[in-house]
Amino acid sequence: MSERTPEEADRESRGLIDAFMAEADAPDVPDVPDVPGAEGASPAAAEDEDAGLRALLSSALIAGPDPDVAQEVLAEPDGGAADVADAQAEEEVRRIYLDILARAPEHDVQPSLDRVRDVLELLGDPQRSYPVIHLTGTNGKTSTARMIERLLREKGLRTGRFTSPHLHTVRERIALDGEPISPDAFVATWEDVAPYVAMVDDRSQAAGGPRLSFFEVFTVMAYAAFADAPVDVAVVEVGMGGRWDATNVADGEIAVITAVERDHERWLGHDLVDIAAEKVGIIKERATVVVAEQHEDVEGVILSAAAQHGATVLREGAELAVLDRQVAVGGQLVTLRTPAGVYEDVFVPLHGRHQARNAVLALAAVEAFFGGGALDAGVVEQGFAGVDSPARLEVVRRSPSVLVDAAHNPAGVEALREAVEEAFELSHLVGVVGVMADKDAEGILAGLEPFLAEIVVTRAGTDRAMDVDDLAEIARDVFGEERVHVAARLDDALDAAVTLAEADAEEVVTTTGVLVVGSVILAAEARTLFGRG
Repeated sequence: MSERTPEEADRESRGLIDAFMAEADAPDVPDVPDVPGAEGASPAAAEDEDAGLRALLSSALIAGPDPDVAQEVLAEPDGGAADVADAQAEEEVRRIYLDILARAPEHDVQPSLDRVRDVLELLGDPQRSYPVIHLTGTNGKTSTARMIERLLREKGLRTGRFTSPHLHTVRERIALDGEPISPDAFVATWEDVAPYVAMVDDRSQAAGGPRLSFFEVFTVMAYAAFADAPVDVAVVEVGMGGRWDATNVADGEIAVITAVERDHERWLGHDLVDIAAEKVGIIKERATVVVAEQHEDVEGVILSAAAQHGATVLREGAELAVLDRQVAVGGQLVTLRTPAGVYEDVFVPLHGRHQARNAVLALAAVEAFFGGGALDAGVVEQGFAGVDSPARLEVVRRSPSVLVDAAHNPAGVEALREAVEEAFELSHLVGVVGVMADKDAEGILAGLEPFLAEIVVTRAGTDRAMDVDDLAEIARDVFGEERVHVAARLDDALDAAVTLAEADAEEVVTTTGVLVVGSVILAAEARTLFGRG
């Protein structure tokens, strides 16, 4: 935009005045009613009128803004418009999510990968356009995936990460460079894949089969989004199991198997060997398999499957080890050993022995991805220091301390207990507990009983949650009548637990706290109530 001098602006204004007057005398313009007092006006008044009209026509209303000011305004971000656009995109994300949610739930595993393969084939097999590090196991998958992804980013790679479930927004499931996919990219990805999903849905239903499930659709979206980004590597966590998990259409050159325990027994079985047989389905030909310390019979299943595929195995307790751990402010200092070397005094900002074990798995997986050599010490130090894992023994309030953890099975609760007792000096801990109806409620409560002084039983806001009265009945059998309180709403349960904790602190000199535990959904809702959502 060119600048005008004052003289040029004045000439332009006079020209507009002349044009205005000429237009007023044109025969096709209606007569302007007489203005009282205008007739016979003095020359001075006429001059004032001319000056006023000239000022009007030279103003921004007619002549436009000052060029310098206009440039400044145009350079400023339009925060209001951006906020509206973001809100509209988020609303579209929500609409798409609800539409996909109407499909078969993610835990409803269909023993076939054909539907996912068919959609991805129509899309050009995006899952083959980047290497994949694939994770399975029972507990620790998400934390380990986040550690792996953070180390890869510290090495300068662009990353995709697919994990489940999400805490606050479904966009968390598909992360690019460590951040949830943007609302616009989420919507664009869905619009890209939706026609092909519909084609395969129609084909499957015509043959008497089901539509793609909720999790299958999100797997397709993740693989497509990663290719579109594009990413250098994808870190992919199974939804459940391994062999028939929708994510298993990718060929992970690195497979990570965290500790295998009992969970999702309705779908995976009650026997650890049977569960392990499903998990090892992610092992591909000549892959590298990074394995957490396992029950002896589970380890046998893993080693057998690895041998069948000619895979290299790196085992915690053999090739991998946590040599030392020291509790530190906000986490722990660990010394880790891999086949490539020993990494001393690495700060991990997460609590508990289980997180140190996750760290050595993540480190070994990234070493293997880069060919097996040692990583630069600075990369390891900075990578681990930048790790976070929300709702994994997370402190969301102090005085009294309120801890939130997503543990939802007996093995997870056992790891949690050890971490709480090690990292937090709490002599009176009140639990806020809610579990899903398909979980081992008695086993979870039995694991909590030794280190919780009392509990407030509640439920998460989902149809999958166990009825609060049913859970309370089990809790009374485990804790005894006097240690169990009931509040159907989570906010009421938190208020009750904080009151109980503070009352105990007033009666005796003690350190008190509240622990929210039992399900991922409950943990997410608690985080939201404390402003962390």
